[in-house]
Amino acid sequence: MGLDGLARLHGLFAAYKPPGLKWKHLRDTVELQLLKGLNAGKRPASEHRVRFLLGPVEGSEEKELTLTATSVPTLIDHPLVRGPAFTSLKIGMGHRLDAQASGVLVLGVGRGRRLLTDMYNAHLTKDYTVHGLLGKATDDFCEDGRLVEKTTYDHVTREKLERILSLIQGSHQKALVMYSNVDLQTQEAYEMAVSGVLRPMNKSPMLVTGIRCLQFAPPEFLLEVQCMHETQKQLRRLVHEIGLELKSTAVCTQVRRTRDGFFTLDDALLRTQWDLPSIQDAIQSAAPRVAAELENNLRPGLGTQPFSPGWPWDSEGPSSALGLESHAGH
Repeated sequence: MGLDGLARLHGLFAAYKPPGLKWKHLRDTVELQLLKGLNAGKRPASEHRVRFLLGPVEGSEEKELTLTATSVPTLIDHPLVRGPAFTSLKIGMGHRLDAQASGVLVLGVGRGRRLLTDMYNAHLTKDYTVHGLLGKATDDFCEDGRLVEKTTYDHVTREKLERILSLIQGSHQKALVMYSNVDLQTQEAYEMAVSGVLRPMNKSPMLVTGIRCLQFAPPEFLLEVQCMHETQKQLRRLVHEIGLELKSTAVCTQVRRTRDGFFTLDDALLRTQWDLPSIQDAIQSAAPRVAAELENNLRPGLGTQPFSPGWPWDSEGPSSALGLESHAGH
């Protein structure tokens, strides 16, 4: 495999991160599997050199010794002498997921790490499915957090929930226009807003571009959220604030990312597929689509900004679902 295998590893691919697994562990596991595959390839045959070895004279009955020219392999490139050919790989991580969340996680290998920066500068939206549970509040907005309050939820209906979701989406749409720094009085800006390609010019709080209820079976409900510059903690806080707006309480039981930019669940490799051939195929398969999508989303006029190393990939700052108080995001 060797250098030929390494050449097919430059690019982006998506992996599926299961809940309970830290993103650093995922990255290290992927690197270990790739190194294992690269080093498992057949190495070139060892070079041979001529050595004059001392040995008995052929056909002589006496114990005479002579020097004989003999071709012997050199051991300088032997695996047991030199060690593995590949010992490390440069693997970058895209928009991260915390340990409790699951879903699509984009990684860049080699020169593909530069494409992660392009994805960041494009301010692409991401999709999540978020599970909520009415009737209680915890200190960290998660179901297994320290219980703070228990409330009733019999008065909560799907219609009331959807009305709150409409208010949230409306307030965030106004914020998106504000952070995009575009004049909606112009025809070009209006067409951008209608087609959904408005992007913030730089840092902004979490922006929800779409939110709807997929299932409602009290006390449980399931939301689909399309957003940018979010963290999973902010999405859990969003569920908490929805519970308060419903004159009740709610905790988040699961956060799952179903799309990151142009990578979806269909593109994400399962843990059993984190091996060299599968990752090479995924990178090569995604390469044309990655190039086309980045070119389309980074063209002038879409509110994109050059990369600044001071911008983090993720932020822990809270963002109000209705008020957009925080100015931290990624």
